[in-house]
Amino acid sequence: MTVLRSLLFVSLFYLWSALVAISITPLLLAPRAWTLRALDFWSRGVIALLGICDIKVELRGLEHMPVGAALVAPKHQCMFDVFAQFAWLPDICFVLKKELMWIPFFGWFAQKADMIVVDREAHSAALKKMVRDAKARLAEPRQLVIFPEGTRGPPGVKGDYKPGIAALYRELNLPVHPVATNSGAHWPKHGFMRKPGVIVFEYLEPIPPGLKRAEFMRLLEERIETASMKLLDL
Repeated sequence: MTVLRSLLFVSLFYLWSALVAISITPLLLAPRAWTLRALDFWSRGVIALLGICDIKVELRGLEHMPVGAALVAPKHQCMFDVFAQFAWLPDICFVLKKELMWIPFFGWFAQKADMIVVDREAHSAALKKMVRDAKARLAEPRQLVIFPEGTRGPPGVKGDYKPGIAALYRELNLPVHPVATNSGAHWPKHGFMRKPGVIVFEYLEPIPPGLKRAEFMRLLEERIETASMKLLDL
């Protein structure tokens, strides 16, 4: 039954995504806010479709969710970590690797939504450009989302936390809002299987600005990994 439900979800997910992508293409000529509202609508549709697999999505830590300009650092286990954030952050801005911009529709809407694009091969130059772009986006103000590990990892495994989040923390002088999740236990990194249960995204206590780099990175990793491990015990 789980296999059949997973196949049905995947089929409807791609159908829903294609229908929304095609229908909102004219918004590429409209203000950025319209594109973000459309992505919010698409995200809520994906969350609703997960009911086919007997998967619920729960948002915790509402008291720690950012208001206005903010730096958000979520655990990254699957692509749903990206999709879900559109449903509750009003003016979201992701830090994306440039390869994602080559994907039809996704890249177009990401450009229209004024996301921050990073060329990982540029190393220090990429970090400097990311900081410049982040300062420009947060002047609007927006919620800047960066995955500290840089890529998806399996649930229960600590990733390699990259220097990008530390550079933004130092230069932006903003609190960082860590986010824990167990998403990968229900929406694996690879394959079509979707496992029943509750996907939780938990906003944790923000880390105040002004800490030394080593202390900040230790605290960020400790909060995200400890809370994410607890969610796997659900």
